Amino acid sequence: MRRGKLCGLAVVVAMVATACGGEGADTGGEATGRGGPGFPVRIADCKGATTTFASAPRKIVTSNAAALEILLRLGAGDRVVGTGFPPGKGALPGELGAQARKVPVLGKHVIPKEKLLGSGADLYVDAFASMNNMGGAGDAPSAEEFRAAGIKHIYLASTACAPMSGKPQRDLSGVEGDIKRLGAVTGRSQRADDLVRGMRAKLAAVHKAVGDLAPGKRPTYFFFDFDAGTKQPMAVCRNQVANAVIGQAGARNVFDGCDGDFKPVSWEDVVAKNPDFIQLGVRNRGDAAATEKAFDQAEAFLKSFPATKGLAAVRNGHLLRIGSERTTIAGVGNADTVEEIAHTVHPARFKAER
Repeated sequence: MRRGKLCGLAVVVAMVATACGGEGADTGGEATGRGGPGFPVRIADCKGATTTFASAPRKIVTSNAAALEILLRLGAGDRVVGTGFPPGKGALPGELGAQARKVPVLGKHVIPKEKLLGSGADLYVDAFASMNNMGGAGDAPSAEEFRAAGIKHIYLASTACAPMSGKPQRDLSGVEGDIKRLGAVTGRSQRADDLVRGMRAKLAAVHKAVGDLAPGKRPTYFFFDFDAGTKQPMAVCRNQVANAVIGQAGARNVFDGCDGDFKPVSWEDVVAKNPDFIQLGVRNRGDAAATEKAFDQAEAFLKSFPATKGLAAVRNGHLLRIGSERTTIAGVGNADTVEEIAHTVHPARFKAER
């Protein structure tokens, strides 16, 4: 696969000028057509093949809670007829959570092929195309099977396509592009623009406080994916959304040097990096007490495991309890995570705000 083909990762290509990759791209667009204002919309997948929408889809299935949440925030939740990897109870606030609970769960994890193809959907939003730990499920429908079922198939580019692009994610423009693309496809471009503006306002405040920090002055940071197991740690690499989140917060991902999205490393590698801060990456358990217990277990492991108990972050109590989902999966919550990390690792720079 040529990198040139990936330069337009899942972008809206109808009457839109698009930047390449994850740095500074601003995608989305409107045209006029029989589907109403903003249509037709054309979306290119990770390999450059385009899908055309003459009008907004009426029945949507999402691969996971991230795609579902974006659609809910866009005001298109009433069109979602099923999801995989549903959000845990309490993962989404207020009315969003109530709406999410009404969406049929087609799979607690990856949706079985038969259920997806028989869902009656006309659009499937996929976050997992290249994610080694979740995506490319062995029984995923083929392009021919999607076509036969009348289901159009698009991706969240920042999580499904970016890892294959060879281009590091340094900012959240890839996530913004996903929001704008889904906004364009569902006829909710204005709402998408509003969501992106809200994210940028939060990021601008963080940049004002920490944006002048030279790379060598930034504290080092390790995302500890507790749910991936403790026998061999899983690093988030520079093509992963989390790399952008960490960098935008004024920290430095200790595994920024590895290609792709995730990579198994050794505890010796982590010890050699000796991070200043460690995020306890725990997935929502669907229950606040259960999630907090998982954070406790992750912290207890680092404090008792011989290889990690002497790390600077562990000795100094620099352990952040921030959920995995809003760090590693595209969504509006990525900006909130940037804020939380920045305020934790640079408290002095935000004192004037309090």
